[in-house]
Amino acid sequence: MQQLSVLFSAALVFSVVAPASQAASGTFPTAAELAKMTDAERHAQAARTEVWTPVPPVVSFDQNNVPSDAIALLGKDLSAWRAVKDGGAAEWQLKDGVMTVTPGSGDIRTVENFCDIQLHLEWQSPPADPAKTGQMRNNSGIFFQEKYEVQILDSYQNPTYPNGQAGAVYKQTIPLVNATKPTGQWQVYDIIYKAPRFDGDKRVSPGYVTVLHNGVLLQNHTEILGTTEWIGPPQQQPHGCAPLKLQDHGDKVSFRNIWVRKL
Repeated sequence: MQQLSVLFSAALVFSVVAPASQAASGTFPTAAELAKMTDAERHAQAARTEVWTPVPPVVSFDQNNVPSDAIALLGKDLSAWRAVKDGGAAEWQLKDGVMTVTPGSGDIRTVENFCDIQLHLEWQSPPADPAKTGQMRNNSGIFFQEKYEVQILDSYQNPTYPNGQAGAVYKQTIPLVNATKPTGQWQVYDIIYKAPRFDGDKRVSPGYVTVLHNGVLLQNHTEILGTTEWIGPPQQQPHGCAPLKLQDHGDKVSFRNIWVRKL
């Protein structure tokens, strides 16, 4: 599933970068005229719309299926992350490549800033506590540029408000479907994020997010309305490139194989 999601996302990225303006201009033969041409003449006409440069870079994959042009955000330590509360070392646990929230330690964010990215992230909920339901069951979240949240929640047989379930743009957009696997299984997010643009204090174009959960489309180039707010409507806050943030919501949610590609 991971390889399929990587290939799908890569195809999505490359499908939008070849401009139609590269096609040859001028008059082309009609179907009747083509029918009278030799094979060589038809091939010559076909060559007029072939674009040979630039040649896309070749991407290879390591043993964990991470693309060669990706930035890995989990390795042998948590040096790619910092605590949001004081900028110090991230206090979450790391064992055998799996990072787990230390409840009460606070959110963490990447050292590096990002704008438009492709994100791959795998997460896992611990065994469900029957006493915890809704938003209290294994809650976390991914905040793009520290402001816009895609929800992480154990949404397997766990009703809650739909714009707060797994894969929602939190409190903004309900996912198309619920693709959550049973509690305890690893979940996979593949996300294409396009950052909003600002001119001074004015937003000139919104942000957009496309979310696949376990290979299933949940958000299809969804417009981000503004900052994620628990209470009240989204706000517009001008900013530049900024870190990714992972939320400590008091639950021992685990993460592995996190990587990004700058777009």
